[in-house]
Amino acid sequence: MSEQTTAAPGVRPATGRLRSANSTRAIHGQRRAFWLFIAPFLIGLVVFVYFPIAWSAFLSFFDAQGTVTPTKFVGLGNYTTMLTDKAFVSSLVTFSAFALLIVPTTFVMSLFLAMLVNRVRVARAFFRSVFFLPTACSYVVASLIWKLSIFNGVRFGMANTLLGWIGVEPISWLASLDPPWYWLVIVTARLWLQAGFYMILFLAALQNINPELYEAAYVDGAKPGWQVFRHITLPLLRPTSISVLLLCLIAAYQAFDEFYNLLGAVEYARPPLVYLYHLALGSQQNFGLGSAGSLILAAIIAVVTVLQGKILGFGKPGD
Repeated sequence: MSEQTTAAPGVRPATGRLRSANSTRAIHGQRRAFWLFIAPFLIGLVVFVYFPIAWSAFLSFFDAQGTVTPTKFVGLGNYTTMLTDKAFVSSLVTFSAFALLIVPTTFVMSLFLAMLVNRVRVARAFFRSVFFLPTACSYVVASLIWKLSIFNGVRFGMANTLLGWIGVEPISWLASLDPPWYWLVIVTARLWLQAGFYMILFLAALQNINPELYEAAYVDGAKPGWQVFRHITLPLLRPTSISVLLLCLIAAYQAFDEFYNLLGAVEYARPPLVYLYHLALGSQQNFGLGSAGSLILAAIIAVVTVLQGKILGFGKPGD
């Protein structure tokens, strides 16, 4: 007879203990690897994002002109000063006008390009890359191209050259206030830079629509074109459309590069970031007022974004 050995009650076999120890070491190793990879980004996020935001909030309650280590507490005085500053309020009006121009224009253009590329059956990747490529261009470089080449105020600029062929006199695009041609320059520059990015979002959404829905619509008598777009395509693009509108609005509030490089700090077209840049980093060096203005702008962006999301139904179960 062969004798069978059984482990005493409550005692785990050696193989079970070894397997458990290996599993524990593997879990700890994965955790160490996770923190090792994420640590540089986390440190950078804290040092270069969270800490500056916290310090800016601290400075906004102090008289911090010419210093980042103030001692004179002014409470909400900086906020009151900024909200009653005509130049700051004017800059808010400027960026509101910019948002009203660029948001619907970008939405329509990016959706049009996405539908155009989606219908292409040959070289689709090529056209997708061509329209997306401007997204990789620097805003500063694009602004200088627009300013020095396309919309140059002299007769040698490309726009004025084309107008000269039909007998139109050269236009000072960036110096004309009546009519305000500078808006055309700013809006077209931003449109060229960002339309390709939102086109990719719409294109991905279009490619996720089930083709059987269009076939069923045609069987029911729907006509190709506007009718199908209005009743089939557009409703199915609703989640992406809301996201594009929110992203466009936030980007419009953060406008700086094109305004600064095209117009400088002119008072008739100066968005908040340009004004705050000169207030905090210009001759005044008033970090307290600059910090208060930046937090007011951040609060406006947050409130408007939340309201827009609520009105458009962002985050509802159907989205």
